[in-house]
Amino acid sequence: KPLLGANFWTHFFSSPLIGKSFDGIKKSQRPSTLLLFIWVVIMTLCIGDSAPDFTLPNQDGVDISLSSFQGSRVVIYFYPKDDTPGCTKEACSFRDNWELFKSNNIQVLGISKDASKSHIKFIDKHKLPFTLLTDSDPCPVAASYESYGLKKFMGREYYGMMRHTFVVNKDGKIELIYLKVKSDNMANQIVNDLKLN
Repeated sequence: KPLLGANFWTHFFSSPLIGKSFDGIKKSQRPSTLLLFIWVVIMTLCIGDSAPDFTLPNQDGVDISLSSFQGSRVVIYFYPKDDTPGCTKEACSFRDNWELFKSNNIQVLGISKDASKSHIKFIDKHKLPFTLLTDSDPCPVAASYESYGLKKFMGREYYGMMRHTFVVNKDGKIELIYLKVKSDNMANQIVNDLKLN
């Protein structure tokens, strides 16, 4: 039997060591998810690196590419789920600073696994003026930004979106990286670090 055939993956993901970590991921997506994790282990993003380009659908189903914002700064923030307490605080912090970002030609892109319908409800409820994008399982864009990994909640381990933020400069290089995010102060911190006025 071929090494990477269906039988191989069945035994691989049912093993005690590996299977537990992939409990929340559909069987059909596990091989590609594993490859993404291997890629993340190998790579490490640093300030000054080229930001990985991507194309994802926005809340209206329109494909948006990072490269289309060349010439503008872009804030990319990954978050776990629409309309949850921490994610709402973070989104509203960007909303409350939107005019300052806008006047400094800075785009804001929020990325989660949520579908466009959920994004629209979230935007309408909290009057969010910026774009939300959908990175569906197995979240290849989040993985390329090292923002998809093992999480723990109420004693359960699972893979999900990490709350990380990146600022990309006008030349497409990573300017700032935030891996320890305070959801209600993220936008303010960026404003201070970039000395916006």
